[in-house]
Amino acid sequence: MKYSQLILGAGVVASMTAASAVSFAQSGGNMSTGTPVQQTSVQVGNGTTPGALPASRSDNDPAPPVAAPITAAGGVVSQAGIGGSTAYGRPGVVELGGSIGLTLAGELTQFNISPSVGWFFTDNLQLSGIVGFNYSSTTTANVSSSASSLNVLVEPSYHLPITRSLFAFLGVGVGLGYADGPGAGFALAPRLGLNIMVGRSGILSPALTFVYSTSEVLRTPQGTFIGGNTSFGLNVGYTVML
Repeated sequence: MKYSQLILGAGVVASMTAASAVSFAQSGGNMSTGTPVQQTSVQVGNGTTPGALPASRSDNDPAPPVAAPITAAGGVVSQAGIGGSTAYGRPGVVELGGSIGLTLAGELTQFNISPSVGWFFTDNLQLSGIVGFNYSSTTTANVSSSASSLNVLVEPSYHLPITRSLFAFLGVGVGLGYADGPGAGFALAPRLGLNIMVGRSGILSPALTFVYSTSEVLRTPQGTFIGGNTSFGLNVGYTVML
C-alpha cells in the first residue's frame, strides 16, 4: 500500500511540474531564473519584412537620353572635296571665301563685298560668319551723293544636295548693321541660291539676297518709330573647302 501511494505521489508532482513549465512558457518566463525570454515574431499581412527592404532615401526620375550632333574628330576636316573621302556638306567641312556684287544703272553705282567663313556642324547644316560692306553712289541733277553701310552677321543655312556637284541652299543671316548717318541697328539678311562644285574643292555660289537693317529711333509728335532700309541683289560667291 505504501509503495502504491509513493508512485501516485510522484505522478502528481510530475504533472504539476509540467503544468508549471507550460504556464511559464506561455507567460514568457524562465523556470530557472524567472526572467523573460524573447518570443518569435509573427508577420501580419502580405508585406516584406523591414530587414529585407532597402533603406529609405530620396530619388529622382532619370531623364531619357537626347541625340547630339555628330562632328568629325577635332571638329575640322582638311582635304575635303574631289579625291578625298569627305564631300561638301559633311560634318567638319570648313569653307573660306566670300561674295562680291556690282550694280551700274544709269546714275547709280552700287558695290558690295562680303568675306565669309562657314563650318558644317552636322550633315548639310552650316553656321557662317559674314561681314558685308556696301557702298552706293548716285548723281541727281549734277549733284552726287554717296552712302556706305556695314553688316556683321551670323548665318545658319541648309544645303540640299541635288546631285553630287550641285546643292540648293537657304540661309538667314542675323546680326548688326551700321550705316552712315543713322548709325547702328539690327540687320536681317536671308539668302537663296546654289552651290556649284568647281574643280577639286571650289564652290561657286550665285544667290539672291535681301537685306533689311534698322537705323536710329525717330521720335515725332505722332509717336516713336524705327527707321530702316532694304536692299535686293544678286551676288556671286566663291569659297574653297579646307
